[in-house]
Amino acid sequence: MTKDTSTEESQHNAAKRRAKGEFVRGVSGFRHAVGDPGFPAEPGRYHLFVALNCPWCHRVTLARAVLGLQDSITMDVAFPNRTTEDDPVGPNLWEFSPARTASLTGTTLPECTAETGTGEGLRLAKQIYQREGSDEQSVPILYDKIAGRIVNNESAEILRMLDAHAAALGAPANRPRLLPEDQATRQQIEELNDRIYVTINNGAYKAGFSSDQQVYQAAYTAYFETLAFLNNLLSDGRSFLTGDAFTEADLRLFPTLYRHDPVYYLRMKLNGAKILDYPHLWRWLCRVHGLDGVAEAGSLIHCRQGYFGRSWNGVIPLGPHAPMPYPEAYAHPELARD
Repeated sequence: MTKDTSTEESQHNAAKRRAKGEFVRGVSGFRHAVGDPGFPAEPGRYHLFVALNCPWCHRVTLARAVLGLQDSITMDVAFPNRTTEDDPVGPNLWEFSPARTASLTGTTLPECTAETGTGEGLRLAKQIYQREGSDEQSVPILYDKIAGRIVNNESAEILRMLDAHAAALGAPANRPRLLPEDQATRQQIEELNDRIYVTINNGAYKAGFSSDQQVYQAAYTAYFETLAFLNNLLSDGRSFLTGDAFTEADLRLFPTLYRHDPVYYLRMKLNGAKILDYPHLWRWLCRVHGLDGVAEAGSLIHCRQGYFGRSWNGVIPLGPHAPMPYPEAYAHPELARD
């Protein structure tokens, strides 16, 4: 798969940059593709390991949903908070633990599952990697149940291969095409992907998790400049970023904007404005949320539990409630602040 700045961040001087307080996203190590020798495209063969609070996982759960692959690609969902310091294996590990209680709700989370993809009932995502001699521990993971191997753990590549092989994987004939054949549209998508990844998807994390004020300020500024750019792009009445059709560019933007008002506004220190304040973007957000399968592909309960539950004191804010609670607000495009 081709590496570019819309897929992964440059690792140049990464250790030095991290030491100075900059958040630098690491690189995924498993880069096979469906369609490679040993990984044929066929229904029922593949499995996803995800966490619904993770925006990178949200990309692949969205692709699975909008392409109609829910019945042909199975999926396990980790608990939104990772293991704690008192875990015998160690802290900060993704855990498949359907019996774990969420502090936000006081109950278990019905979306969380045990691990079923390997057939071994593993507790930790790390253990899936250890079976292949890797020390990685991230999600999402695309897994081949027949070969018993990890195919890929880079979300940008997973969603693209699901789209490219959707028919062979078992998608219905009326599915959307996330990356259309038209070269002009593809070029628009690639340009949007690059800006959205750098300033919005990864930019939110660079703002929220960097400890250097200048790095934060640069990320904050770029984030809101791109929101203004996208709002203006949609101001001509188009339904989606490249026109009348939902594409990969829309899919890759959605997870971050879905989280902005109820989570990132506070947690990532992106408090310059809410998506409500960008009327064309807000209506776009509501439009995408209303597409078949999209609402079920994510969970703001998991997002709030995951992001705030691992903050310094673990207390999860109860709002926002105005103009109405989220995600219910996404059914109301008229809430946009024109």
